Amino acid sequence: MESVDFHTARALLEWQIELGADECISDTPVDRYKLPESIAKPKKPDAKPHLTKGPVKAQERDPEAEAEIAAKAATTLDELRAAMGAFDLCDLKRGARNLVFSDGIAGAPVMIVGEAPSKEEDRAGKPFVGAAGQLLDKMFAAIEMGRSNERAPVYITSALPWRPPHNREPKPEELAMMRPFLLRHIELADPKVVVIMGNSACQSLLAKRGITRLRGQWAKVGGRPALPMCHPAYLMRNPAAKREAWADLLDLRQAVVK
Repeated sequence: MESVDFHTARALLEWQIELGADECISDTPVDRYKLPESIAKPKKPDAKPHLTKGPVKAQERDPEAEAEIAAKAATTLDELRAAMGAFDLCDLKRGARNLVFSDGIAGAPVMIVGEAPSKEEDRAGKPFVGAAGQLLDKMFAAIEMGRSNERAPVYITSALPWRPPHNREPKPEELAMMRPFLLRHIELADPKVVVIMGNSACQSLLAKRGITRLRGQWAKVGGRPALPMCHPAYLMRNPAAKREAWADLLDLRQAVVK
């Protein structure tokens, strides 16, 4: 290769700078993520793999399968509540104040399944409290039923036992994870009729959404008649829908007294 004189070399350098090549690099690449030899510890060739003893990582566990096993092991409602409280694979549990299990009278002919707990329900540890709960009580009192009515009681629970943060809508995977507990809850409570209130409850028990389309159409849950209805919170936002809710309540009362 011919030698380049000073003036030619400078002209070439200035031309490269004009092109944007303003940084000098070496001919060999530098791994800047590699630790210095003084810090990096070489792995011993004869080292045996280290086996740690302890619980299996959460990402390696099947939440739905474990929920199924835990739910089936419960033979009473108290045991089911304890099993749900011990279940540690649902992240909602970490941000909730209380487990919202049930209210009303166990063994009632009507079991109401609501959506996820609200802020008020999370604080009280009971489903359907606050304004929505007051409207629910008025709705069922109109057909001579209620959570404290010993002659015509109702039993109430939620699709999820823990409140989602900021009252957001439950995720499908959260509903699927807790579904085995909900189905076992219905089985142990043994109602004559299940009332499914709201989209989240319908998604959990019927794998369907669209409560305004599903309401009033009887279905089956665990071999029992199930009636989808609009949630009281929805009725408060849409008063015109109360007319259809009243028709659903009359249909429900007729089914219970048969």
